[in-house]
Amino acid sequence: MPATPDDLFAFLARLRVPCTTVSHPALFTVEQSRALRGTIAGGHTKNLFLKDRSGAYFLVVACEDAVIDLKSLHRRLGASGRFSFASADALMDLLGVVPGSVTPFAVINDDAGKVAVVLDRAMLSHEILNYHPLVNTMTTSISPDGLLTFLNACGHPPVIESASQASSGTAAGSGAPEAK
Repeated sequence: MPATPDDLFAFLARLRVPCTTVSHPALFTVEQSRALRGTIAGGHTKNLFLKDRSGAYFLVVACEDAVIDLKSLHRRLGASGRFSFASADALMDLLGVVPGSVTPFAVINDDAGKVAVVLDRAMLSHEILNYHPLVNTMTTSISPDGLLTFLNACGHPPVIESASQASSGTAAGSGAPEAK
């Protein structure tokens, strides 16, 4: 059975990682979440659950407006062939969440370590980062150091890479798919 938000919050508390959480109506896309900008400070994010040609899974986490070129990212990450979006079934099987709730916190459910976590370097410049805590009816704010502590404690030391084309975390063009 996948971890619940309460399980996640208890784990963060055991790690002594401070965070705050706000409840809100269900959000499924970056566009929908933009309505919260006045009430939740910090860097807002998107999470891409990807699969390469060999069947390896990657969770790429970046600022919501970052432009990520999926046609070339696989080369920077040493993946086997181009990326495609992984299925909803794989998302549930490996990370225990449904589409719209994708989050780096979901690696709490990946005991087998099958998903590589990639954090966009530009995203880590924010003092506070915001992610869904396994469900899309809440947003949890955490520091970059807190996120790294969590990921390492889950056995998922992240790859920190310039995954986006924007060095400051802002969009540098258009046409990139957005997912949350």
